[in-house]
Amino acid sequence: MTADAELAAVPPAPILKDLTDENITENTVIINNQSRDRRLKYIMERLVTHLHEFARETRLTTDEWLTGIAFLVQCGKISSDVRHEFVLLSDVLGLSCLIDSMDHPKPKNATIATILGPFHAEAGEFENGDSICSDGKGEQCLIRASVKDTQGRPLEGVSVDIWETDSTGHYDTQYDGATADCRGIVKTDAEGQIWLKAIRPVPYPIPHDGPVGKMLEHLGRHPFRPSHVHFKLVKDGYDPLVTALYLKGDPYETTDAVFGVKSQLLIEIDRVTDPAMAARYGVNLNDWLIEYDFVICTEAEAAELKAESSRKYLAAKGLKLDLIDGLPVADLD
Repeated sequence: MTADAELAAVPPAPILKDLTDENITENTVIINNQSRDRRLKYIMERLVTHLHEFARETRLTTDEWLTGIAFLVQCGKISSDVRHEFVLLSDVLGLSCLIDSMDHPKPKNATIATILGPFHAEAGEFENGDSICSDGKGEQCLIRASVKDTQGRPLEGVSVDIWETDSTGHYDTQYDGATADCRGIVKTDAEGQIWLKAIRPVPYPIPHDGPVGKMLEHLGRHPFRPSHVHFKLVKDGYDPLVTALYLKGDPYETTDAVFGVKSQLLIEIDRVTDPAMAARYGVNLNDWLIEYDFVICTEAEAAELKAESSRKYLAAKGLKLDLIDGLPVADLD
């Protein structure tokens, strides 16, 4: 394409205005409105509108703006391949929980989701009955679970990714040079069952030696999460389920630093008291026991719920927008 042709392809610019705090938003939206991607166009229009309105409502000062910029810079500096400070920030602000709830709605009879968290990592594959934790990591706990669809049918071949901290409250990725531990992937058998050995989960603090931790301190908040085990269930044709099981009665049950606890996911941890069970699963009498029945929905079920949720929200706001894949998009001029 020649320089003249490239110039001709550029949309006409808006009329130059004397930009003020009253009209800067309108002008920014016009300038950003040149994309042919309807979803991007809508997201940027709403982002600019709400961001500018936040500044107006708070009467944000230059010093406060610079403090915020410095905070984000520090989040970037401390982040690495294994430490995701921006994910942590999203978690402690409740944004991760909000987005997950909207993006992965579940039918009433399906297991609800919760946040992925910043410590999910690649894990090795294990067989049913294996231990995903090396010796000395904590008190042994047998995990038995089933996976069914919303019609109650057992699902074979579901990839169940499980991860947790060790008994000191640290994930494997928090140790220098450590290999994968207290995490693993196992697949459901023909009856939709999995069973493996892990350890009793414990409460632990999220990383609070960085900018997010300092923010929590300024807010008078603690950095602790209640005892839990993470699960990610994946099968072709089904909406991925990212969830966790939380021990009922944990001291941080109602003040989880990242807002992950939901009542449906609270469980009572038990003990292995049946000698036949201990023998069958290769564990000891009085070992800890976690049992749960997961229900996952199809991609089609989730997509229908997402579109319905979007329509209800837009109607309540009096907005008339097209939906693509259940998501609102902007008109193209």
